[in-house]
Amino acid sequence: MSKQLKGFMDFVREQGVVGLAVGLAIGASAGAAVKAIVDGFISPLVGFILGGTNLSATKWDTGLSRGGHELVFAWGAILNAIIVLLATAAVIYYIIHGLKLDKIDKTKV
Repeated sequence: MSKQLKGFMDFVREQGVVGLAVGLAIGASAGAAVKAIVDGFISPLVGFILGGTNLSATKWDTGLSRGGHELVFAWGAILNAIIVLLATAAVIYYIIHGLKLDKIDKTKV
């Protein structure tokens, strides 16, 4: 049993599992913060520029229906998700490069 525990601890140290867990937690927190900024600031600003509409609620009604269901495309929600994705990627990119975290792995070699 102790051999398996030692093997597991070696795996955690060598494979950077702790660093991965920390990075995942920080990434999730950064994603939540960026989503709040996009939902609270950027989307209303874009909606105002587009004519005072709520961007995430903007839809395109095709006028088609079948069996009581209408074909409606929620393009505002898709655009909002793309803005969140790009903003989150930019924040993480600038954090990694700003703190020079991209150089850490290169010094190990």
